[in-house]
Amino acid sequence: MNGVTDEAIEKPPEAEMLRSLIAARRSCRAFLPTPVPRATIEEMLAIAQGAASWCNAQPWQLIVTEGDATDRFREALYAYVQDQDFDELNGLGPKSDFPFPARYAGIYLDRRRETGWALYESVGIRRGDREASAKQAMENFRLFGAPHAMILTAEADLGVYGAVDCGSYLANLMLAAQSLGVATIAQAALARCSVFIRDYFQIPEHRRIVCGLSFGYADKNHPANSFSTRRANIADVATFIS
Repeated sequence: MNGVTDEAIEKPPEAEMLRSLIAARRSCRAFLPTPVPRATIEEMLAIAQGAASWCNAQPWQLIVTEGDATDRFREALYAYVQDQDFDELNGLGPKSDFPFPARYAGIYLDRRRETGWALYESVGIRRGDREASAKQAMENFRLFGAPHAMILTAEADLGVYGAVDCGSYLANLMLAAQSLGVATIAQAALARCSVFIRDYFQIPEHRRIVCGLSFGYADKNHPANSFSTRRANIADVATFIS
C-alpha cells in the first residue's frame, strides 16, 4: 500500500468511507447549470465547520453566490480579466493578497506539467499550442460554468497561519461537498483578482482573500472531467524515525 510493507491493519468502515471520498474527489472543470439547493449548501458548510484551526480561531469567512448573482459575478470577473495585462499560464497580471509560489522546480514542476498536459489533452489541445492552452486557462474566470461561487477569506492579523487554517477548512468543505454529490474546484486564480473581488463584494480591508471555489453538479460527459491526477507514494513524502 503506497510503499508501506507492514502487515495489513483492520480498516474500520469510517476509514474506508473517508478513503473513498478522498479518492473520488477531483477538480471539476465543467459544471451543469443545475443549482445546488440551499439546504445542501448549508449542510456542506455545517460539516466543514468542524475543521481544525489554531486556538480554535476559525478565521474563515465565505461569500457564496446563487442564481443570477453567480452570472453577474462571472460576467464582471471575466470582463475585468480581459481588461488586464493578464497571463494566467505564466502568473502575470494582478497580484494576490498572499504571495504565489516563487517558482516550481524539480518534482513540483513535473507534477504541474503532468496535470496541465493531461487537462489539455483531454480537451484536444496539442502540446505547445499556447493560444489554446491560454484560452482554456481563462475558463477559471468563467467559473467553469458553475452555478455557484465562493470567496474564502481570512483575517489579515492572523497572517499565513490564518490562511493555513482556511486550507484545513477548504479540505473539509470539498470532502463534505463530495459526500453530498456536489462537485468543486478550488481556484487560486481568483485570488489574483483580489482588488477586483474586494471591491465587487465590498470585502473589508482587514480580510485577505485566500482563494475562490466554484461548485455545482459535474458535467460528467465533458472531456475536461475525464482525467484524474496521480498522487505520490507514502515513501516519497514521509520519513519515519524509530
